[in-house]
Amino acid sequence: MTRLRLHKYLAQCGVASRRQAEALIAAGRVRVDAEVVSEQGRLVAPESQRITCDGREVRPATRLIYILLNKPKGYVTTTRDPQGRPTVLSLLPPMRERLFPVGRLDLDTEGALLLTNDGEFAHRVLHPSFDSEKTYEAVIRGAPDGQTLQKLARGLVLEDGPTAPCAAKFLAILPSGHSRVRIVLHEGRKRQVKRMLAAVGHPVLALRRTAYGRLRLDGLAVGEYRFLSADDLKKFFL
Repeated sequence: MTRLRLHKYLAQCGVASRRQAEALIAAGRVRVDAEVVSEQGRLVAPESQRITCDGREVRPATRLIYILLNKPKGYVTTTRDPQGRPTVLSLLPPMRERLFPVGRLDLDTEGALLLTNDGEFAHRVLHPSFDSEKTYEAVIRGAPDGQTLQKLARGLVLEDGPTAPCAAKFLAILPSGHSRVRIVLHEGRKRQVKRMLAAVGHPVLALRRTAYGRLRLDGLAVGEYRFLSADDLKKFFL
């Protein structure tokens, strides 16, 4: 009888990414044979045990779905929100499959966001070991000089440790006197772009993710989405 780690089984069934599945378990939202399981690393036998999340039985996904959304401001990137704010799922049509967002964008951040029911794919997109690129464009206060851009590119020491090297490019001075820059990351810490730019004295005024790897929004208007093809998925990884 096959036994799997509970968080890995949840990911394989499309409930969430592995990291998000661990959070669901820790929150007591997962049951195995009616028992609430909150410890990590629990082994389960899906063929003989009934596994539920939020009261719904967890079974392997029958159809894998991948969607690219141009997220607007004002939407949270979660499947539900205790504060009653609109979630990114409300921008999609009703579907039988249980989709979840891959990673997060802040409430006031726009741009490329992947939604899927493929937990293993989400794990690959999010995990630093797979070196998945994410490109951001930011409107920042003031204009950085070349030395500041080099400092960003080499990596900074933030409160949660040093950042990995990245690409940082000046794009334009705006009529307001602020400027636009492009940052390409190979990691994805919480609010990383905002924290990096604040650390060099150029706070972010507006932020937009424009690409995952070579996959770009390609004319998708804010709030629009499209289903991804197999060729699209290859563009996530250079």
